[in-house]
Amino acid sequence: MTNFYIDNLIIKKSKFISITYEINNKKEVQEILDKLNVEHKKATHICYAYSLIENGVEIAGFSDDGEPKGTAGKPMYDLLKLKNLFGVLVVVIRYYGGVKLGAGGLVRSYRQASMLTINQILNKGIQDDKNNSRKK
Repeated sequence: MTNFYIDNLIIKKSKFISITYEINNKKEVQEILDKLNVEHKKATHICYAYSLIENGVEIAGFSDDGEPKGTAGKPMYDLLKLKNLFGVLVVVIRYYGGVKLGAGGLVRSYRQASMLTINQILNKGIQDDKNNSRKK
C-alpha cells in the first residue's frame, strides 16, 4: 500500500481535499487517479501534479481537470519543484461551493490545499532523519 497524507479546507464554500501519495512509478499515478475518480464521482475537479525519477530521468505531469489553464495543476507542480520532492503525487479534489474564486483565488486555493499534505511529507522526512540519527 502506498503511503499517503490527507487534509482538507473550505474556501468560500468550496471544499478542497488534498491527498499526497508517495509513489514509485507512473503506473501508480494512473491507478491512484482511476480510484479517486470512482470514489469522488461527484467532485467538480480532481487536479493533480506528480514528479518522480525513473532511470535517472524526471517523469512529471499535472492536470487542471477543467479549471482555467494554469490555475491548479501547474501551481501544484511548482510546489513539488520548489520543495525538491520526487516520488510524490499530490491530488486536490474540489467540490464547488457556488462562489467563483477567480484565477488568482484558484491558484492560491490549490497551492494552499497542496501545502497541507506536502508539509506532512516534509515533516515525516524530518522525523525519519531524527529517528535514523538516533539509531547510529
